[in-house]
Amino acid sequence: MARQVRTSPGAAYDLGYHVVWCPKYRRPVLGGRVKTRLEELIRAKAGEHGWEIVALEVVPDHVHLFVKPYPKSSPSYVANQFKGFTSHHLRAEFPHLRSQLPTLWSRSCFVATVGAVSAQTVRCYIETQYERAPKGSGRA
Repeated sequence: MARQVRTSPGAAYDLGYHVVWCPKYRRPVLGGRVKTRLEELIRAKAGEHGWEIVALEVVPDHVHLFVKPYPKSSPSYVANQFKGFTSHHLRAEFPHLRSQLPTLWSRSCFVATVGAVSAQTVRCYIETQYERAPKGSGRA
């Protein structure tokens, strides 16, 4: 991926975050219609903020997202925007998520800035989650 410097009033930037978060107790609840709807909601929230999604992979027990936000959006703000928005909508649309889990997402998440490794490396890592998962575990 070539460097894409974006500009806003007062800034030129090439900022990317690799964000990973899991359902509470790392339960494998993100499959089928839930996975499809979660991807739609993540893309909608990114569009609402004007953030670019470079790569997205939802596996049964966690989410990997490579997103390019604006410089004023802190890593915790970005992660919490996705987690809060998707939890609200998914729990309203899929009652089994309310009965299986006290909250949809665990309180923690992983966020790394993209820069120590190339953007292409992060993209390949996210896009090959299923290829590298141990057989039968559903985990990366």
